[in-house]
Amino acid sequence: MRAIVVGAGVLGASAAYHLARAGAQVIVIDAARDGRATAAGAGLICPWVSGVDDAVFYALYADGGRYYTDLVPALAELGETDLGFRRSGALVVSADAAELACIERFARQRQADAPEMGAISRLAPREARALFPPLRQEYGAVHVAGGARVDGRRLAAALLRAAQKHGATLHPGEATLRADGNRVLGVIVAGETITADEVIVTAGVWAPELLHRLGIPLPIAPQRGQIIHLRVAGYDTRDWPVILPPGSHYLVTFDDARVVAGATREPGAGFAYRVTAAGQAEVLAHALDVAPGLAGAELIETRVGFRPVGPEVRPLLGRVRGVDGLVIGNGLGAAGLTIGPLAGRLLAEVALGQQTRVDLVPFDPLRRSGSQRPHDVALR
Repeated sequence: MRAIVVGAGVLGASAAYHLARAGAQVIVIDAARDGRATAAGAGLICPWVSGVDDAVFYALYADGGRYYTDLVPALAELGETDLGFRRSGALVVSADAAELACIERFARQRQADAPEMGAISRLAPREARALFPPLRQEYGAVHVAGGARVDGRRLAAALLRAAQKHGATLHPGEATLRADGNRVLGVIVAGETITADEVIVTAGVWAPELLHRLGIPLPIAPQRGQIIHLRVAGYDTRDWPVILPPGSHYLVTFDDARVVAGATREPGAGFAYRVTAAGQAEVLAHALDVAPGLAGAELIETRVGFRPVGPEVRPLLGRVRGVDGLVIGNGLGAAGLTIGPLAGRLLAEVALGQQTRVDLVPFDPLRRSGSQRPHDVALR
């Protein structure tokens, strides 16, 4: 079976890897556009403390976090260990003891079905600062030992290399879908026609334009996010936990004394790929309110990405009804780096004609919008 994957963010790279591993001939087409969500995302993985109340979505979200226990060792067998992945734990922080008690009860309720959460414990402010020294003095925490982080850029690159080790090829450039009647036959890239049995479109916020030419309306819009990277000189940050304060902002640490503070949620910004004064002010204000000890940190870069968001919290995954040879993956929004690797596997299973690990009926890419909550809710 020959498959084309259009878009090589973490979702597309995962689909390519799982297809190639299953023995398919895989061609990845990628335009490497500025603003790809994978390249900007912070990479926190702690779905179990999310307040989202859609049970179907939460099951997928939690399964995405769980899937890393399979994926990381599988990639390591191919020599792909540079993912920026670490189970450093997560701290859900607050100065309100009653709020922390509620969070702890909520986390323990979910723990029964998610042993990968690891141990859950309540920490006094001094104990929380011992794990994350810049934290505000008043903040106690609920510690979730299984919380993790991953570097989206490094993960996507590793998945692509793993796909190539299984025989996949990568073609840079802009793709146009080629179809005949109700069947997608392949793509055209730089004037060359490449045919395939299946085309998987994982092109993020640029997918609607690609599909519009076939008369397929994909309800995806860009939501700009600005995320700031700080360097905290003199600290070994690799074991610092993810910090989840009330709201949608967060702090994530990596091995090179780097603390990532994010992020804005800017619907209506279109494709304006730029850092704004308001965005910088918002992210820094939240970061320094939660962790005043970061005030002396060096600001080393600000990344901008366009989250692909749909009309519902549930992403768009699966075949397009009435169109042969076309599979879509999109709408992961703020949950992209948690769900992306698993969702890529699901898309590969669809293209291969296999039974999917997750029932994808609720994620039909062209379903009518129901009463689910908007996709820009604060996911964790």
